[in-house]
Amino acid sequence: MTDTSVNILGVEFINKTKQEFVFEILSRIEKQEKTFAVTANPEIVMYARNHSSYMKILEHAHMVIPDGIGIVKGAQILGKPLKERVPGYELLLELLAEADKKALKVYFLGAKESVVTKAVSNVAAQYPNIDIVGYRDGYFDINDKKVLEEVKEKEPDMVFAALGYPKQELWISQYLEFADNGFLMGVGGSFDVLSGISQRAPEFYLKHNLEWFYRLLKQPTRFKRMLALPKFVIAVCLQKIKH
Repeated sequence: MTDTSVNILGVEFINKTKQEFVFEILSRIEKQEKTFAVTANPEIVMYARNHSSYMKILEHAHMVIPDGIGIVKGAQILGKPLKERVPGYELLLELLAEADKKALKVYFLGAKESVVTKAVSNVAAQYPNIDIVGYRDGYFDINDKKVLEEVKEKEPDMVFAALGYPKQELWISQYLEFADNGFLMGVGGSFDVLSGISQRAPEFYLKHNLEWFYRLLKQPTRFKRMLALPKFVIAVCLQKIKH
């Protein structure tokens, strides 16, 4: 672990603010450096802990970003506080705004055809200077090299993959072995929000770090997934005791 990262259950989280992440990402794009960013919450950390192949993918990412109040609380338990929570959706919007200012090339990958099409349409309307070089739905074989070639041919500066974990990170890791440059980040269900099909939690829930609870109220079927949170807290406490 370095002074600029916090190790939580084997995952190295970069300790930066949202604006610091944006600055670094834009700097790497300008230098044409390949960049793989993962926005990780407790659920992803617990999955990585139980799947060594996925943990290796996270280890090779250029930056793992603390998306989830559970990660921030976990760092506090360990006595290694993070500067702030950096929600993946908010980081996505910041990057789209910067792409608009700089007329960067952006590719959107994932979700249903109707969802990604509407999301791209909304992005084009809100950020007219972005060069949207392509998009496609997420219904393809993860090992289909034609998709890798299709994206690479467009030479995007940014690729946002809304495939859900672990698929999006697996695909990105394959792409970066194949491509020469580009910034890539998994964005989970963000296209649903960009398209207008889903809404983010109201301000009250966001302000009090209860977005997870709002999602649970809207989608009770997420309960099983939410069980990762208490397991995460217990595991972090055991990490603190061990060290």
